[in-house]
Amino acid sequence: MISRRSVLAGAALSLGAPMINRGRFALFAQNAADYSVRTLDLVRGSTVIDMLGLLTLNYRKQLSWEVGAVRFQQADFFRLRDSGINVFHPAVGYTDGDIYEESFRDIVGWNAFIKAHSEQFHRIENVGQFQQVKALGKIGILIGQQNSAHFRTLDDVNRFYDLGQRVSQLTYNGNRIGGGSSDAHDEGLSAYGASIVGRMNDVGMTVDISHCGDRTTMDAIEASRKPVLMTHSNCRALVPGSARCKTDEAIQRMAAKGGVLGITMVRPFVHPTAGRVTMDHVLDHIDHLAKLVGVEHAGIGSDVDLDGRDAPVQQSKRYDLDGLNYAKKIYDLTEGLVSRNYSNRNIELILGGNFERALADAWTV
Repeated sequence: MISRRSVLAGAALSLGAPMINRGRFALFAQNAADYSVRTLDLVRGSTVIDMLGLLTLNYRKQLSWEVGAVRFQQADFFRLRDSGINVFHPAVGYTDGDIYEESFRDIVGWNAFIKAHSEQFHRIENVGQFQQVKALGKIGILIGQQNSAHFRTLDDVNRFYDLGQRVSQLTYNGNRIGGGSSDAHDEGLSAYGASIVGRMNDVGMTVDISHCGDRTTMDAIEASRKPVLMTHSNCRALVPGSARCKTDEAIQRMAAKGGVLGITMVRPFVHPTAGRVTMDHVLDHIDHLAKLVGVEHAGIGSDVDLDGRDAPVQQSKRYDLDGLNYAKKIYDLTEGLVSRNYSNRNIELILGGNFERALADAWTV
């Protein structure tokens, strides 16, 4: 990278980076890619929210950061900050064992990590803190879970809200709340699930339906009085065989409630081809959303960390996009939006403004 006081930290663009090709700048010294001044200004000026953004997919490393504060180094923070992402929603889904205990331990671990690194991180509890972390140069952590099976009773919703949880995906696979996208048969939102949605609305916790089956997806949107999010789930119209992607009808219903869909950068959910899958295909999903329901309902839910999901050795199944350095994915996405003639305001909305608005509506009690 150029330096720790790079353009990402607010240095003057015209002085802080070498110029390439009339107003294009190399942001990552080890990479040949360069970015327009407009792209750099948009990322620097926006509050960028990744609604399924992982600090690391190496969960052993994550656990070591939580239990041993000194193991998280300044270089780790700089790498996260230089990604351009201001707020991460690093939710995971516990599906086996004592899910209540696992979810409780996960949130307690995040709280301990944030407390130990309070000069660098801040827990997002209300919408005003999005701008606050941006202004302070901190990284916001939005605590959530990808399974709501830890809500054994309605009061557990309140209990986990008090611990700092602000988003909960109703199902990872099917549970007593409703069906998952991988279920052979989805019977829809249960009566208990509807009561959980109601309690989440009451306390100001956002309903996430990314992994829900089709019927549960529609039922949850109908049951909620507040905007419902698809934090990380692409458009099925572009990936017809993927049950994890959402139908146009579901997206339209979600948008009518004021919700937002976060576009993922995981290969199987981006394009069905066995050939090259690139950032251009990610942008196709945003184009589809914009035409279907309006750009106000598009966001980012990358579902990946800064290294991608593919192991160094060749796997039988690939998850990463071709030609993408995941550490700079926000810059590549923004450059693509610029090249497709999105306005500055619409790009700011996609980078985080839409999720900020929807979360503010969902958190209003």
